[in-house]
Amino acid sequence: MKLKVSVVVGNPKPQSRTLKIAEMLVDELLVPGSYDLTVIDLAEHTDEIFRWPSESMSVLNAAVADSDLVVVASPTYKATYTGLLKAFLDRYPANGLRGVTAIPLMTGGDLTHALGPTVSLAPLLTELGASVPTRGLYFVTAAMDRADEIVRETAQEYAMTLASLASFSSRLRPAAEPEPALSLTHDGGAS
Repeated sequence: MKLKVSVVVGNPKPQSRTLKIAEMLVDELLVPGSYDLTVIDLAEHTDEIFRWPSESMSVLNAAVADSDLVVVASPTYKATYTGLLKAFLDRYPANGLRGVTAIPLMTGGDLTHALGPTVSLAPLLTELGASVPTRGLYFVTAAMDRADEIVRETAQEYAMTLASLASFSSRLRPAAEPEPALSLTHDGGAS
């Protein structure tokens, strides 16, 4: 059975360098023919992203939530991911990405915000229930001439991390259903 893989790119420019790096990462990480890829270039969906409800956005959100692996990519805007990407991810309920393994990826002009994927995008994906097993990729767009080499090295690092996790997965105890979270009353007390 093939893996279901999605790439979600929050660059407001269609067919961006951010999209290219995300697709390259998937190509380097996974064996050709072992996966089906869905690419969601959010720049092509700006007319629907803020419509509620939106059948086309619901279809895209469902495809990502049904993925085994998703690369979530954004250029760095104001030290973090774009509002376009945030608007897409805001459509998910709590734990809407449970069961999905996510790799955060951000691009930028220099190394100033190199921790962005790990300190801003990864926590958002984790909040949505995705598993983020490794640090994110920050790609400096001035290094496009070395993209093959950089992405290959990163994919090898990710492959080692994912393989080490898989090596003990068959020995894990079955997971119990999580207990419901406490809700807070209007006065701040737990109920």
